[in-house]
Amino acid sequence: MANSVEVMKLSGVFGGPQAQEFRQTISELVQEGIQALLLDCADVTFIDSSGLGALVVALKTVRAGGGQLYLCNIPKQMMMLFELTSMNKVFQILKDEEEFFSLNPPPQEARD
Repeated sequence: MANSVEVMKLSGVFGGPQAQEFRQTISELVQEGIQALLLDCADVTFIDSSGLGALVVALKTVRAGGGQLYLCNIPKQMMMLFELTSMNKVFQILKDEEEFFSLNPPPQEARD
């Protein structure tokens, strides 16, 4: 079973083949029992409609599995797209990983 909390870093042009691979990865994480997923978008240089669609599918998939999906470190171009499409009202957008972990602390490891 996967950790209940996962951070995934997206990078480059997010769309096309990368979006398809991303959707598959999200499905696998949900099947493994992910409860909270943070998508760090700091290194995304461009997002197209297929990338945005993949994010929406990911959000629905994670929620259907009983989890939460968050985004952080949104580049300016990506945030403009989110605002134009009102996706900034759909996604939980955080400033950075620190804010995410304040909401979703990692589980304490059992110590012997």
